[in-house]
This record gives sequence, structure tokens and C-alpha cells, in this order.
Amino acid sequence: MSRSRPYKLGRYDLAAFMSFACYAGCSVIIPLSLVQLARDLDFALESGGMAAGGFLQGVRSVAMVIAMAGCGFAAGRFGMRKLMGAAMIFMGAGIALTAFSPNYLCLLPLLMLAGLGEGLIEGIATPFVQVLHPEESGRYVNTAHSFWSVGLFVFVLAGGALLGRQVSWRIVLGVTGLITLIPALLFLWREHPDKRYPEAKETTSAAVVWQRVIAIVRTPKFWCFFIVMFLNGGSEFCLTFWAASFIQLNFGASAWAGGIGTALLAAGMFCGRSGAGWLVKQSHLKHLLLWSALGTIPVALAILLIRPENFSTPAHALYALYPCLFLAGVGVAPFWPTTQVYCTDRLPHLDSTMIFVLLSCAGIPGCGFFSWLMGVVGDRYGLRTSFWLVPATLAGIAAIILVEGFLLPSRKNAIQVSAKEPLATTTGESKD
Repeated sequence: MSRSRPYKLGRYDLAAFMSFACYAGCSVIIPLSLVQLARDLDFALESGGMAAGGFLQGVRSVAMVIAMAGCGFAAGRFGMRKLMGAAMIFMGAGIALTAFSPNYLCLLPLLMLAGLGEGLIEGIATPFVQVLHPEESGRYVNTAHSFWSVGLFVFVLAGGALLGRQVSWRIVLGVTGLITLIPALLFLWREHPDKRYPEAKETTSAAVVWQRVIAIVRTPKFWCFFIVMFLNGGSEFCLTFWAASFIQLNFGASAWAGGIGTALLAAGMFCGRSGAGWLVKQSHLKHLLLWSALGTIPVALAILLIRPENFSTPAHALYALYPCLFLAGVGVAPFWPTTQVYCTDRLPHLDSTMIFVLLSCAGIPGCGFFSWLMGVVGDRYGLRTSFWLVPATLAGIAAIILVEGFLLPSRKNAIQVSAKEPLATTTGESKD
């Protein structure tokens, strides 16, 4: 397969790219606004509210896992295109309605509504792109995931600028939620007869889907990737969820400075994912995972060592921190999409769509758990100390990939089960 082969993009590629960007925007806008939101709703982070702040992501993650657990069945029943459109509406409505929250408790059900939409997106957005480009799935999936970083970059800069100008966090959240209607329209608008999304012509019964799930969870090697995805969620979201608050609280900086730091993290993630999509061959995915983890550990340690008291001014400390955040973004960027694609490559006899869904069911709890854990550690020992979780998760990822990918023999075709037939929603051809 030639890496110089030109991209072939259409309406649904655009919709998928925008959905990743809006998903990122809805995911990051709460962390970006967290310091102001927490003070307004009486759980100030600097006064012991970090665990409560992290719990917001934990509650959201629970809803996401519930949605992902059912999205494989829903995709087989209704098709991925309509499900993606509905997911964007749920996510946008949940985030927009949080702008009207009068207290902390009211945030929780609204974030769960957003989480239901995000869970559907998380579960089926990757296979949605994979179906469009089955011959070069690794390339297009990494490119699609890079738009998560684009959305992160755009929304944190815009949101940080508005918050820095004392615009209410309620307005920022409301506008962010409404923007998600654009990709929703692209998914749900009437299709051109000659350019239909390649949904299967037959639906898949719940019994068949369940049979394929059982086949996956009975495969021991799958659990290696499941654990890696859990750690992936931690390494990525420890940074994206807490970076803005870390800058504001530990460096005495503004929301705009926090937004710049998160934007640089997002820019690094864009470079990492798009670069992986362009440059890394399908056969080198395990090398990408291993060296990304090992190479990012010293960068994460450098973030811990940068303290404003060691510089002449806090601004100079930020100038040292910003490049490290960018490099950290480059390093953690490939983990999520590459782990999913690499797992399907290592276990080709299992259903690819359900692998994507089940792995996301590990990654999302990782995001929620480590975001909450950082808040707990931050309340007790300080937010800087809690950042030790980043190199810890990276070391765990490197260890598992080293053992699974380089020390254990490959057994791609060792198990032949009925699950080898792909889920109806993962192919454009019906099974007669």
C-alpha cells in the first residue's frame, strides 16, 4: 500500500471529522471553564473542590459506557449514520443545557445526557470511518481522530479568550452545545441516491451481536488491549482535563493562559495523530505505541519539574511549560486510535466493530477514573503531585505493548469462530 496514495473524501468524511472536533469541544469546555464554574456553583477547586470537579467527568463516563454498551446493538438495528446524527444532538443538548444549571447537582444529569451522546460517538465514530475506507483504515482513522485535536485547539482558544475577557462560562457552554447541530445535519440530511453511506442492507440480531461479544471477551489477548485502553484514557485525560486548571492554580495564570496551554497540547495531538496517519505503516503500529509511550515519559516528568518559583517570573515558567505540553500532546496522541486498529489487526478473526466498541468501554472509564483520582490526590497532596499519574500510566502502556507485541508470539488466526463474519454495520455489502 502506497503512503502517497491521495485521500478520497466525501460528505460523510466531513461529517465524521466535524463530529470528532465537536466531540472534543464538548469534552474540553467543562475542564476549561472548571475554575470559574466551580467558584460560581460553590465548589471552588482551591478550597477542596478538586475531587468534585473530577467527579463530573466520572459521572459523564458512566453515561458514556452505558451508551457504548448498547451502541453495537443500536448500530446493527438502525445503522451508524442515523445513530451518529442522534448522538450529536444528545451531546449538544446536554452541554447547552448545562449553561442553565443553578447548582452542582443539576450539572450531573445534564452531563449524563451529554455523555450518552458522547458514548455513541465514541463507540461508532471510528468504525464509521473504517467502513468508508476499509483498505486503508489505519490511515483514515488516525486522520479522523486528529480532528479531535483540531476541535480541542479551536474550542480551547476561543473559550479561553472569551473566559479571559470575563464572558460568562454559561454563554461559552451554550454556544459550544449549539455548534454540534452542524455535523448532525450532515449525518441526517437526505442522502444522494448515488452517494449513500455503505450501511448493510440487513440488520443484525441482538443474539448475533451478543455471540460476537462473547467471542471477543473469551479471547485472552483482547484483555491486554483492554487494559492498554484504560491506561490510554488516563494518560490522555489527565492532561486534557486538568491542564487548564493546573496552569491557573499552580502558575497563578488567567483562563486565557490555561486555554493556550490546552491548545498547545491539542496542537501536539493533531500533529501526532495526523503524522501517524500519513507516515506509519499498518505493520508498524506496535512500534508507534511503544516508542510513543517511552518517549513521552521524560516529557511528563519535565512538566512536573517546572515550577514558577524557579523562574524570574511566572510568565517565564509558562514559556518553559508550553513546549512540554505540546510534546506531551504529540506523544499521547496516537494511543487511542492506534490501539483500536492494532487490536483488530492482531485479532482479525473477531468482529472489528465490537472490538472498537469494547475497547472504548475501557478507555472512557479510564478517562473518568483518572480524572477523578487526580482530583482526589490534588485535594490531599496538591495538583502538581497528582500529575505523577501521567508517567505512571505511560509506563504501564509501554510494558504491556512490549510484552504483547514483541515478546509474545502472534496468533492472529489461532481461533476460528463464528464471530469472524463482520457485524452488519461494518460492511457495505449485504450477506446473502
